[in-house]
Amino acid sequence: MKCERDCPGTIEDGYCDTCGMAPVAGAKPVTTPQQRSGATTPSSRTAALSTRTGGSGRTGSSRTGSRRRRFGGGLVDVVPIVHADPATAVMAKAEVPEDKRYCAKCGNPVGRSRGDREGRASGFCPSCGEQFNFTPKLLKGELVGGQYEVVGALAHGGLGWIYLAVDKNVSDRWVVLKGLLNSGDEDALAAAVAERRFLAEVEHPNIVKIYNFVEHEGAGYIVMEYVGGQSLKDMLKKRRPEPLPVDQALAFVLEIMPAFGYLHDRGLIFCDFKPDNVIQSGDQMKLIDLGGVVHIDDLDAALYGTVGYQAPEMATEGPSIASDLFTIGRTLAVLTTDFRGYQTTYKDSLPDRGEFEVYRTYESFYRLLQRATMLNSADRFIDAGEMTDQMLGVLRQVLATDGDPRPATSRLFTGELRTDLKADLPRWQDLPTPMIDLTDPSAAFLASVTVTDPAEVLALLANAPEETVEVRLRALRAHIDLGVRENDFRPAVEARDALLGTDGADWRIAWYDGLLSLATERFEYARQQFDAVYSALPGELAPQLALGLTLELAGDPGAAGYYDVVSRTDPAYTTAAAGLARCRLGAGDRSGAVEAYNRVPGTSSAYRSSQVGAVRALVRAHPSAAADVTSLAAAAALIERLEIEAAQLAALRAELLEQALQTVTGGRALPAAVLGATRSGEVRERDVRFALENAYREMARAAHGPERIRLVDLANASRPRTRT
Repeated sequence: MKCERDCPGTIEDGYCDTCGMAPVAGAKPVTTPQQRSGATTPSSRTAALSTRTGGSGRTGSSRTGSRRRRFGGGLVDVVPIVHADPATAVMAKAEVPEDKRYCAKCGNPVGRSRGDREGRASGFCPSCGEQFNFTPKLLKGELVGGQYEVVGALAHGGLGWIYLAVDKNVSDRWVVLKGLLNSGDEDALAAAVAERRFLAEVEHPNIVKIYNFVEHEGAGYIVMEYVGGQSLKDMLKKRRPEPLPVDQALAFVLEIMPAFGYLHDRGLIFCDFKPDNVIQSGDQMKLIDLGGVVHIDDLDAALYGTVGYQAPEMATEGPSIASDLFTIGRTLAVLTTDFRGYQTTYKDSLPDRGEFEVYRTYESFYRLLQRATMLNSADRFIDAGEMTDQMLGVLRQVLATDGDPRPATSRLFTGELRTDLKADLPRWQDLPTPMIDLTDPSAAFLASVTVTDPAEVLALLANAPEETVEVRLRALRAHIDLGVRENDFRPAVEARDALLGTDGADWRIAWYDGLLSLATERFEYARQQFDAVYSALPGELAPQLALGLTLELAGDPGAAGYYDVVSRTDPAYTTAAAGLARCRLGAGDRSGAVEAYNRVPGTSSAYRSSQVGAVRALVRAHPSAAADVTSLAAAAALIERLEIEAAQLAALRAELLEQALQTVTGGRALPAAVLGATRSGEVRERDVRFALENAYREMARAAHGPERIRLVDLANASRPRTRT
């Protein structure tokens, strides 16, 4: 069974072998445990649009995991990390740098140098009196729990020292012992106890395995799987001051998104995600350091997080799926920019888009980060599954900049509705339309409504078994279409206002409101609506196509940028290629316009019309793009390859030859290639006139009445004077 998500995988044992997610049809609704007091309510429309529709209860899941070297839904090549000898990972000198020593209770600096005196590794906090000790408790050779022989310290984390050990009872396998910050820290002890209670049951290929929990000399230790490899933090350090490429960062994080879905399905929140806590091991990514994981409904659990990554509402509302998604967004921001001040000035926000080249280049990526890190938790992505879908869409847009599109079918929008392939004008009617939410009670009824006349659609909708949101959205679109025909948009406005009263934050309402604004030529308001949809769905191409069309109708040159992204990412959006060509031609870029038309694939029904557009882009006069000899020759070559009706082909030749006649009579030399690929040298005015006459007569053969007479007259007028 093929995966229905935005990836090329197949479903095996209930999960996709590429993206690791459960099949869409089998997705179970999310059951959210009772929230802490002070939880936020869904946002108003002025803040952000919601994607919380009736059918949006997707959840992430585990994958059975066919090992591979391509991450991000199989889109990005990643070099596997070769496993080194675990013993080489042990710290030569186990100490915590002074600038990393903070009191576990009040957070103030401790153990710092004063003058020539080095800072103490143990003692009491001068601010609150809490005891601290940054000295490893376990020494090489110690046997912990009568089973685990310590090799040395690996690192010092938020909850204490982490040691490498050998399991003497299980084939001398390598394990990791994670200890407490110090034995007198009650919060740390509570966290360790919580881990012993439920973390041993966590089993996912992208999450480090918890084997055991043991005590040794009055302290507790978690025994975990040893994961050899390299953390994202280590990768970032090696590249400094350069950040990770956006496609690599997205691919790495996409690999562990199923792990978040798995945890969230079980009511567990990771809490402390950051580049330190995800490792590439071989050709697989793994979440490590589960010390901060809590049950979402555990109101008394000690909460751990890291400034700069932790969601701002953690202190008042506690952990949630939304708070985990916030940490993922922050991690992506840190990985892809030299994000100075992310723990101070920008600890709860992002810099302006103009601050970093990567944000300016990839607008969709910036909007992805914005939505994941919204201050209002209700404005963020619904769950790991939805964020994964949008991340994959953004990744495809990023990768398309190399000229190699990797399109995928949207599950939220239809394809473009272009029916008149010969028309080359911006039409809002050609825009995609939102897909029906299949969980809507009236979904089956709406599928039976196949008529296209808006009046007939409204008549059928009046008999709907239930007036659901989907029925009202369909009626709104019919009212808009009927308003165009009857020049009366009052019923559409009333239908729009009624929907706004039910859920003004629904992105689908904003979409149809944008269409209504285009139909009534309120372009600035339409831009605002489509911009809001784009922010809600940064991985979707339809909102960007709508923005491009809106800006073009408003005369804004910014339209070209959106058209470019859409047509590069998915050439099936032929209206985007046509729009980009129009924008480029308007800027005087004939060759750029031809390049845009050539993006339409040969398998598309719009291919021939796009080639006709390319010819006309080269031939037709334009204030900013005067025809030149090179353009005319290129147009002639294109015409030779076209497979269209004889009359249409003759019309194109006539357009070319009309321009050629103006050129040659103006005293400029014209290559013979303008008259055909087999001709050489230069042509005379006489040759062009004969060719133009033949083109007009060919057009006349297919015409009738006055049009035929007009074409014959043109042929006679074009013919050079002869004695016969």
